[in-house]
Amino acid sequence: MIPTDTLAHFAALLGPKGFTDDAEAIAPWLTDWRGRYHGAAAAMLSPASTAEVAACMALAAERGIALVPQGGNTSMVGGATPPDDGSALILSLRRMNSIRSISADDNLAVCEAGVILSVLHDAAAAIGRRFPLSLGAKGSATIGGLISTNAGGTQVLRHGTMRALVEGIEAVLPDGRIYDGLAALKKDNRGYDIKQLLIGAEGTIGIVTAASLRLVPAIADRAVGWVGVETPEQALSLLRLLEARLGDIVEGFEVIADDGLGHVLSHIPGTRCPIETRTPWHVLIEVDLPDIGSPSAAERLEAALAEGLADGLALDAAIAANDAQAEAFWRIRESLSEAERAQGPALQYDISVPVARMPAFMTEAAAAAQRAFPGTTASSFGHLGDGNVHFHVRAPKGTDDGPAWIAAQGQAINAFVHDAVVASGGSISAEHGIGQMKRGELARLASPAHLMSLRAIKAAFDPKGIMNPGKLVPMAGEG
Repeated sequence: MIPTDTLAHFAALLGPKGFTDDAEAIAPWLTDWRGRYHGAAAAMLSPASTAEVAACMALAAERGIALVPQGGNTSMVGGATPPDDGSALILSLRRMNSIRSISADDNLAVCEAGVILSVLHDAAAAIGRRFPLSLGAKGSATIGGLISTNAGGTQVLRHGTMRALVEGIEAVLPDGRIYDGLAALKKDNRGYDIKQLLIGAEGTIGIVTAASLRLVPAIADRAVGWVGVETPEQALSLLRLLEARLGDIVEGFEVIADDGLGHVLSHIPGTRCPIETRTPWHVLIEVDLPDIGSPSAAERLEAALAEGLADGLALDAAIAANDAQAEAFWRIRESLSEAERAQGPALQYDISVPVARMPAFMTEAAAAAQRAFPGTTASSFGHLGDGNVHFHVRAPKGTDDGPAWIAAQGQAINAFVHDAVVASGGSISAEHGIGQMKRGELARLASPAHLMSLRAIKAAFDPKGIMNPGKLVPMAGEG
């Protein structure tokens, strides 16, 4: 139990708007987005400024109290859920939701950690710019969480992950000191890159409070296409053709197995297949231009797809006639996770393999999983251009008790899939992080050098072990 006098000190620091120990107010934030992890916390701290975060962190360090940083609570791996023993407090960054500055001249936005991604999108659009990272949880995911997990999304092919979009960071370290690295310097050779250590650290070595983020020109002309293909190998060949013909204006290239499309059509009202032909695999493509010219984005995409059809790389294709239809195409992609949940119990994997090996992995790993675990079905979708596969193994039809099936089969299926990933030279986490869900598998599969480095960095920054305990970094002997 956390002493009542310590809770009183936090309450005095933050006031009634920044401190609550009301169980009903805290309850929604004790469970992860998927509902797999459930924690306990005596209080939730909600600082409104970096100074208040620093004061909370200093008090936590003095008293040896663990803190779990939390943004939109959209973690897919239980990375923002407190321990179930009540030993930690939640530190919510949601009140720190100001865009401190935004400039079209600098192509830069300085945002606090609690800014919701869609709010940043709107602010950038208002000045003729955009922040080129988007994902299904854009209406609730926060900038601090996206940085702490090095989020990816559907535009990594052209613009990279959060690592490529963060120009500077402000953070509070585990002893309460403030790291002010917001300056967007193109050249800075003062030793270790603290900014890059904090990106993807999942709140285990510090609390990101603000960031300088790179903006790009707004889209003046776009084209969105849906293509049916026979195999993922054909999809990769089509991507290479598009890159050769169109260059870096190809912003999105998503590959979806037909059963995944079928789940969306079955469970998401108002959706329909964009092409007349139901093919084994589908590709969603977006091409974006910063200005309006001739040929248009649609004309360029149409010419390239016509070549792909002539070369036998595609079976059918359609190009959205307007923005509404383009958004309808994208809605299918963004609804895949929701449709999978509605379909029934499943184990979901966010993994990456080298791009050249991704087509074979998508088909061979699915077939192997179905053979190894009779009655299951497996398929995938993902960002083909950057090798990120969202691979799902679904429970046998008629499984009523999903948690019981996961408890009985989960560990074996996890090991099977992750072993296949490692055998293909890949990573067991592409864009969702490690959290608590994958920590044991990281310990089992990572090299000794990798584990030693993670533990050494954690120990150097957080010797008391009070930053987001139980996440990312495996303990010695774990695995």
